[in-house]
Amino acid sequence: MNPCTPVDVTRDLLLDGRVVVWQPRAGYRAGIDPVLLAASVRAGPEARVLDLGCGVGVVSLCLLARRPDLEVSGVDADPLAIDLARRNAGENGFADRFTAMVGDITTPSGNGFEVVVTNPPYGDMSRGTAPAGGVTARTETTAGLDDWIAAAIRALRPRGTLALIHRADRVDHVLASLRRSCGDIRLCPLWPRAGVPARRVLVSARKGTRGPALLSPGLVLHEADGRFTGEADRVLRGAALAG
Repeated sequence: MNPCTPVDVTRDLLLDGRVVVWQPRAGYRAGIDPVLLAASVRAGPEARVLDLGCGVGVVSLCLLARRPDLEVSGVDADPLAIDLARRNAGENGFADRFTAMVGDITTPSGNGFEVVVTNPPYGDMSRGTAPAGGVTARTETTAGLDDWIAAAIRALRPRGTLALIHRADRVDHVLASLRRSCGDIRLCPLWPRAGVPARRVLVSARKGTRGPALLSPGLVLHEADGRFTGEADRVLRGAALAG
């Protein structure tokens, strides 16, 4: 094991076993959010993709598994996460299509990416909304949501696409930040169950365009008995997200 890698890690499988993910047992652990984000990405052939705040690389790995023509660059402030992201890329056979570097959102990443994907921290410390468990990698600290979105937009080429996932109760903040320089905004609510308010929303937008915002029907994740719905199960096994 690489000496920089935490000893206490787990080996998890995603996309019906097609993707292997090593991640720390304690602290933030990737759930279905990054898998759904990767499934929502629309990228042209051989597009250059930046995964901003890539963590151990789950979004990148799922995207690379679905799209063998893509190359992804990942950046994250946590050296241990980057170490695991590189290990994960190698184990999945993506080392030639995935590069990862240590850096925060202020680290210059260039501005020629066709697509930027990001799963920003969900907790808004300015409002005291840290996730359960306290301040973690999923909580804003020195950089807020506006900073994350601005950094992602800077890295895009003109008319490039930003794709992100965030809490549904912060969608007004996301939209206000995007509207400064993006259009063609698409919102895809993720409903925990039918008839229940959405908790997450997938958002895409294009840099430098002026198209209107559209709301898709969204995706219902669970049946009443807790099982994944048929559509959610297909997406989590590797299908693209419709709409």
